[in-house]
Amino acid sequence: MRLHNAFEASEYRELGKSGILVSPLGFGASPLGGVFGPVNEEEGIRAVHKAWREGINFFDCSPYYGFTKAEKVLGLGLRDLPRESVVVATKVGRYGPSEFDFSPSRIESSVKESMERLNVNYLDVVQCHDIEFGDLRQVVEESLPLLESLKRRGIIRAIGVTGLPLHIYDYVISNSKVKLDLVLSYCHGCLNDTSLVNILPFLKENDLGVVNASPLSMGLLTIRGAPEWHPAPPELRSAARKAAKVCEEHGADIAELALQFAYQLEGVTCTLVGIDGVKNLLKDIDAVHKVIDQVLLQKVLEIFEPVHNITWFSGHKATE
Repeated sequence: MRLHNAFEASEYRELGKSGILVSPLGFGASPLGGVFGPVNEEEGIRAVHKAWREGINFFDCSPYYGFTKAEKVLGLGLRDLPRESVVVATKVGRYGPSEFDFSPSRIESSVKESMERLNVNYLDVVQCHDIEFGDLRQVVEESLPLLESLKRRGIIRAIGVTGLPLHIYDYVISNSKVKLDLVLSYCHGCLNDTSLVNILPFLKENDLGVVNASPLSMGLLTIRGAPEWHPAPPELRSAARKAAKVCEEHGADIAELALQFAYQLEGVTCTLVGIDGVKNLLKDIDAVHKVIDQVLLQKVLEIFEPVHNITWFSGHKATE
């Protein structure tokens, strides 16, 4: 029988120096917005409740996911849970595929709108979303100071930034007068790309929590393979298909192996995985508690070796 809490108290980690303790596995709410396919709202709500009962307390969302739908569904689940027992994170600045606004006025209204959708009267974490699409100088000089003012007023508890290119963290940390609490990186702490590991010492030196998101590389590391919109180059897609096949031949699921691999990376505060329902939630929890198959892992890493750390462009096309 499954325990009430799948994680020991000692496994919870502090987000930087914020005083906020989070579970080592986090609930990524983007699937609740239908980002990867149709979503059943009731099943999504059940997944939020079940995750909480299993000891997952970190729930991450954004108004961009499903164009506010993910926040609404997550909020329906959160309203039934004790507020102080969950860490609610959302984002500001990105609202559509090409809709970005990091101005202080829009951020302030965005925070208010997110709180209403999420059914909370304060936010634990607010992150500037995909900042490589904005003006990094504006993020440093306007966006983060506005978030800091909201923090002083008790509206939010911690501040972070997210984005794909890793150089954005160096720029923000080196130039901002506002102390960040965390960064959220995605697709750089997984089987095919471990470049996040290279900057972990720098992030640790600056007392930052590190959320490693998308351990399945946005669906690349699954039996189905990358969705059509995935920006991975052909050689990376090919390697992923080969790795998935090898896993299948060994009676394993590449998605499970990928999550296990990401989960054991040292220096990461929380591994964030997308959840769409109870079934996948329980599979993910079981996966991180299993002993990883080292022989299979080495075979898969060898397949990815020729394309290791290959990524894709993200940001302003003019600067590509």
